Amino acid sequence: MKRKFFTNLVLLLAVNLLVKSFWLFGIDRTVQNVTGVEVYGMYYSLFMLAATLNILLDMGITNYNNRNISRYNQLLPKHLGNILGIKILLAFVYAAVCLGWGFIVGYDKVQFHILAFLIINQFLLQLILYLRSNLQALHLFTTDSLVSVLDRIFMIVFCGMLLFTNVTNGVFKIEWFVYVQTISYILAAIIVLLLVLKKSGKITLRFNLHFSLVFLKKTYPYAILILLMSFYNRFDTVLIERLLPQGVGDLQVGLYAHGFRLLEAVSMFGVLFAGMLLPIFSRMIKMRENINEMVVFSFSLIIFISITIATSSFFYNTEIMQWMQYNYVAESAPIFSVLMFGFIPIATTYIFGTLLTANGSIRQLNIMAAVGMVLNITLNLIVIPRYQALGAAFVSLVTQTVTALAQVLIAAKIFHFKPRWAYIFRVLAFVAIVVVAAHLSKRIATPLLGYTALLVVSVVGAFVVRLIDLRKLYELLLRKE
Repeated sequence: MKRKFFTNLVLLLAVNLLVKSFWLFGIDRTVQNVTGVEVYGMYYSLFMLAATLNILLDMGITNYNNRNISRYNQLLPKHLGNILGIKILLAFVYAAVCLGWGFIVGYDKVQFHILAFLIINQFLLQLILYLRSNLQALHLFTTDSLVSVLDRIFMIVFCGMLLFTNVTNGVFKIEWFVYVQTISYILAAIIVLLLVLKKSGKITLRFNLHFSLVFLKKTYPYAILILLMSFYNRFDTVLIERLLPQGVGDLQVGLYAHGFRLLEAVSMFGVLFAGMLLPIFSRMIKMRENINEMVVFSFSLIIFISITIATSSFFYNTEIMQWMQYNYVAESAPIFSVLMFGFIPIATTYIFGTLLTANGSIRQLNIMAAVGMVLNITLNLIVIPRYQALGAAFVSLVTQTVTALAQVLIAAKIFHFKPRWAYIFRVLAFVAIVVVAAHLSKRIATPLLGYTALLVVSVVGAFVVRLIDLRKLYELLLRKE
């Protein structure tokens, strides 16, 4: 199982790194710079509102479906048509809530127009994620790896035409960015649906009230979990925009977005890990297989990545903001570095939170997430009016750390994990190597060369302290399962 996980993970990471890096650095960055911090900040605040409430589109269906179909493949044809019917109904509920929020807080005509298309985009995105969960549950990881970047490929093509050709005579509006997303999601959804139908066979789209009530009763704990986590992961940008004076709020959201967009990009690693680990953990738990080594193996890979990225982002925060060609570099850099340290607990959550989800330990996760939400919102209400976006970044780091530690402790209690002191020492030794290397790399005259040297030393250091055992990795790749 470890070999299957690792080989497919490498493919998934390679495909996503290639496409999504081009999207982030070539397209999204350019859109931010062309439209300006305030305009992009307005768009991003609306986007985060739509993203925070998108659990109403899913109600925990995707995670539950991934776990359930991975255990009972034969249920796919029966569930697919019914769940698609539920999805359409939930779309109307979601739209009503989002637009209702807009009326309550007093959005203007432009904001409502953008929000309407963001609502459509979130519906399409959640539809794609649900359809992909069936591919993951069937362990079709290679197929899922390829379709995971379809929407971004379409966006790169269409946005590239608007940004880098004379089609628009050098003009670019934030609305066009939203329209391109809509078109791209539609095309990607059609392709993924056809792939799933190939596995399920012919289905009938329908809404069965009894099935829907029974199914949603099973999935609502997952929905509550995702909603609570969305609030302490994403709602901070909405609070920044609402708690600060008009104009100042949009600017601070724009500065926050400079760092948060990069955090979202690197969090892709965790999302990819979780997408593959959920069906793997679910099947292993069902078959009563020992999961200890799988947990350690996956955690070692992601903690190596997260520590490297967080440390390098702290030491090279200004340089990275400059390489992104952002405005307000001096203001964005400290916010960015604080946010990126949050990637370490976020990465931890993607391993242990996924394990607990696979085990069905949703009650414990919901209690943890509720505490995290209350902590995050309470601290933000106190901190944002005084420290603005930087304060929100520190609150995010505190919240992520507290919730990650809680998940580790819950998992340790349920699965009877014992402390591996030798392993903990290797992790700490790796941290020391990366920090020392970062200090020394700053003495190199060329920042890009210093940053590259730091990354190289980090990779070598992971093998030296055996955080990643090169011999076992070699044996893993050669062994046939």
